[in-house]
Amino acid sequence: MTGPQNQARRGRKHIVPDVDAGPAARFARDLLELKELAGNPSYDRMRAELGAAASKSTLSAATRGRSLPSWETTWEFVRSLAGSSEDVRREWRFRWETANAELANPDAVVVELVDPGPEAVEATSRRKVRRRAALAIAAVVLLAAAAVLAPRLFRQLPTWGAANPYPLPGDASGFGGDGLSGDMTYPDGSQVLVGQTFTKVWRLKNIGTVPWHGRFLAIAGGTTVLCESPARVPVPDAEPGQMVAVSVPVTPRGTGTCHVLWKMVDAAGALVLPDHNGVFYDVRVIAPTH
Repeated sequence: MTGPQNQARRGRKHIVPDVDAGPAARFARDLLELKELAGNPSYDRMRAELGAAASKSTLSAATRGRSLPSWETTWEFVRSLAGSSEDVRREWRFRWETANAELANPDAVVVELVDPGPEAVEATSRRKVRRRAALAIAAVVLLAAAAVLAPRLFRQLPTWGAANPYPLPGDASGFGGDGLSGDMTYPDGSQVLVGQTFTKVWRLKNIGTVPWHGRFLAIAGGTTVLCESPARVPVPDAEPGQMVAVSVPVTPRGTGTCHVLWKMVDAAGALVLPDHNGVFYDVRVIAPTH
């Protein structure tokens, strides 16, 4: 299933938190950056299509920076955009605990006394030194963790940046076409058995003027713990006007609704159609009857 491309976002522009306003604001800024890396989906899409089990208002409040969201809200926000791998969970749990600890640490608040005596001045200096040391250690640990986790994290989440040439002029993808549905197998709402591998197949059409070579569909979010599959699958080469079928094997590991979003990337993992909504499968996993 897919939506229109290059559709302008409507509504009130989100106010980006000031990172100097404190740990809650810095954490909210991190969440916003993750959201932007995932194509900046709306909070409605994060709930309805990407599987975030939190309300629209709760997801929005997490990025305002007025207070630190709960870990449960944070995880629903993150997993819908970056997937549910253990590396993603560990990295964001570390970020959340660091922000929470800084908020809870009384030494992080320096009280200015009206007429401090020598002992108060010395105590305040000690608090400042301890806080600077704690922040320095946290920064070193965070950088070390990022160096280890980032390569694995961003294999899970397609990314792009200022140097990325995409989208290429004239590049476009259609979901199905020529009177044919984009869902070749397992349309939305299909039932599958837990533990039994099934193959989801989408029909995509190159409706642009740019040939497709060396492209893939990569996971961009959803219930990836419930349903296991490769992180990305190849897209057959397609000339303008050509239709191709893209297949992904999926193994459900538990019962429930399995909803996973995929987006087109190049061999380096860069989104080639960053404004495209992508495709997804949505199936209901049930236990076998005896």
